[in-house]
Amino acid sequence: MLQKKLNTHMTHSALSSSKTFITDQFLLQSDFAATLYHDYAKEMPIIDYHCHLSPEALASNKKFSTISDIWLAGDHYKWRAMRTLGINEKYITGEASDQEKFDKWAFTVPYTMRNPLYHWTHLELLRYFGIDELLSERNAAEVYSATNAQLSQDAFSTQSLLNQMKVETVCTTDDPADDLEHHILAAKNNMSIGLFPTFRPDKSFAVENPAVYKAYIEKLGHAAGTSISNYDDLLTALSNRVDFFHLHGGRLADHGLEKLFYFPSGKYNVHTLFDQVLQGKSLNTDQIGYFKYETLLALCKMYHAKGWAQQFHLGGLRNTNERMLTKLGPDTGFDSMGDYSQAESLSKFLNELDKSDQLCKTILYNLNPRDNEVMATMTGNFNDGSYRGKVQFGSGWWFLDQKDGMEKQMNALSNMGLLSCFVGMLTDSRSFLSFPRHEYFRRTLCNLIARDVVNGELPADEQWLGKMVQDICYNNAKSYFNFQ
Repeated sequence: MLQKKLNTHMTHSALSSSKTFITDQFLLQSDFAATLYHDYAKEMPIIDYHCHLSPEALASNKKFSTISDIWLAGDHYKWRAMRTLGINEKYITGEASDQEKFDKWAFTVPYTMRNPLYHWTHLELLRYFGIDELLSERNAAEVYSATNAQLSQDAFSTQSLLNQMKVETVCTTDDPADDLEHHILAAKNNMSIGLFPTFRPDKSFAVENPAVYKAYIEKLGHAAGTSISNYDDLLTALSNRVDFFHLHGGRLADHGLEKLFYFPSGKYNVHTLFDQVLQGKSLNTDQIGYFKYETLLALCKMYHAKGWAQQFHLGGLRNTNERMLTKLGPDTGFDSMGDYSQAESLSKFLNELDKSDQLCKTILYNLNPRDNEVMATMTGNFNDGSYRGKVQFGSGWWFLDQKDGMEKQMNALSNMGLLSCFVGMLTDSRSFLSFPRHEYFRRTLCNLIARDVVNGELPADEQWLGKMVQDICYNNAKSYFNFQ
């Protein structure tokens, strides 16, 4: 089904000289790796339990008018590469036409060799559009025409694209004040793909800017149907929204933080801090950290009461370029890895919840690979036998969701924990064309395991290792999250 004939808009003479390198053996360096992938991993459904897709675009079954609209818009991975190559912002986020932007991306692609963008680009062209060619400025016009012609077909609506990739479940990332209109619509229409919200309350404790925070609190109170005039009101409103998300299928929370905080209880009065922020007074760095700590602790206890899982994406250094932040806004490609100290405060935060047995299923993601072993060993501190893989070291994230990053994450997990309990890959993407990243992960996983077999470090037990692969690709996540 995925190997479509090349669209007639693509001329043979323009493209015949540059066949793709993505064969059935792509990333599979042995026969055993190929067996694990093709016979066990390839056909497993996908549970994408963390992404940034638009629930509106999915619920409305949107079709995109151009390849630039679906493929380039919002993709800061591509934007960073184009800027590095010296391409003017006009052709990235600026006023250039969709075709001009695509032409510049096509020009960029050959220069991305050894960056995962090179792999992802050609996987996506092949799997969705049947284009078995290497993209460059030479064939940009033909590829642009051919992909746009296919995008106009019903088979390229958002739901069809996900069905084509065997996507069973998608969890979007949603603010507590969101009305979940599109999740509700999808459920009402019995959409074939499970669309579930993820509770992302970062703004509820982002007290760095009092004016911005006060405006958000008013929005949150409106959504919760209550007035928020003190800290207890804030927790009541958040609890209300947790209930609302749960009612509409939410079983996950997510948090994007530099690090987790820990403070001795009572160092500050959190009620007073909240009052000061609402009065427009700025808090110092220590007070801000304490407010985040107390509020997040309360939230985590709410999640535990609902039987949810919680995710912590740790270590991002965001909005580093003030000039470009002012010009383009956040999430435009000017973030990087941070080098925050993670271990001590993380362990104390988790322990604070565990002391009262209110630590729910937890996934820890780190952005700096120096912390792989820290995270992998941290999970073992709080796996208490109550649930299989209760505390997880999450898959390679953001800058680490490429072959080397994923292998390092899985090697650390294997050495310090149990790879067999791993809940596997997620896209963390805003693109409806990003799901071949699951294939990329699955091929990497199968090759990693098979390498040990070839080296005589594991038995060539195809049935058992095949089951292990299927568990990591799908079964573990299916059991862990229990979406309804």
